[in-house]
Amino acid sequence: MRKNTKPTALAAATAALALGLTACGSASDPSSAASGGAADESKPLVVAASPSPHADILNFVKDKLAAKEGLKLEVKEFTDYVLPNTATEQGQVGANYFQHKPYLDDFNKKNGTHIVPVANVHLEPLGLYSKKVKAITDLRPGHTVAVPNDTTNEGRALQLLAANNLITLKEGVGTSAKLSDITDKKGLEFKELEAATVPRALNDVDAAVINGNYALEAKLSPAKDALVLEKSEGNPYANFLAVKAGNEKDPRVEKLAKLLNSDEVRTFIEEKYQGSVTPAFGTPAS
Repeated sequence: MRKNTKPTALAAATAALALGLTACGSASDPSSAASGGAADESKPLVVAASPSPHADILNFVKDKLAAKEGLKLEVKEFTDYVLPNTATEQGQVGANYFQHKPYLDDFNKKNGTHIVPVANVHLEPLGLYSKKVKAITDLRPGHTVAVPNDTTNEGRALQLLAANNLITLKEGVGTSAKLSDITDKKGLEFKELEAATVPRALNDVDAAVINGNYALEAKLSPAKDALVLEKSEGNPYANFLAVKAGNEKDPRVEKLAKLLNSDEVRTFIEEKYQGSVTPAFGTPAS
């Protein structure tokens, strides 16, 4: 997130994570491919993930599919969008599963990290939600809309609002759009919040643009509760399994990628999420 990617905040967060994940191995652990040695296939692959749907999908793989492939899998849940990448970069976890390509590109550029995508898994349509209005036509001048404050998801949120004629953006700004790129707010006010906290603001604002995983954690059904949802066709925001560059051929990573793109996982996603999360197999991850 924008404020969390400042160097001082990152350093503090990474130090705290190092204390909390000593049992998971570190960059000096000889079993870690990130340390320059070969991965020890007898040890679990530790994957950092957002709780839902990412950890849910990984736990399905762990409980139902991993044993037959000889894969030991450990899932570590994180509730922010910074620590999974810093932990992967430093070898404290072997992989992560929580993000899309525009966010990763921005994160690597700002933080000098070397995280790369391995395999697309699913798409979570971004949605506009409200506890105060029943339709986007009910939003009026003076109403407040909350949006995520990290660079890529704010741009994504503003594009969703523009696509539904709630605002007008400068031509060509794309997914990097920010509030200053709005040429016509149509009387709306905006509140920037860390993505994870946006659902908790629903009672305090008139509407909020919420990431799919955080909507699910807040017991919202994107397919049923959103006033509007992103379209799936041509959407660049597929969430994927990612590793530090150089670890793509870790046999444990290859096994997990294969399982995450299996028919069993496709069926699990379709049956559990009923359109709120959709499989994204077969689309290029980079």
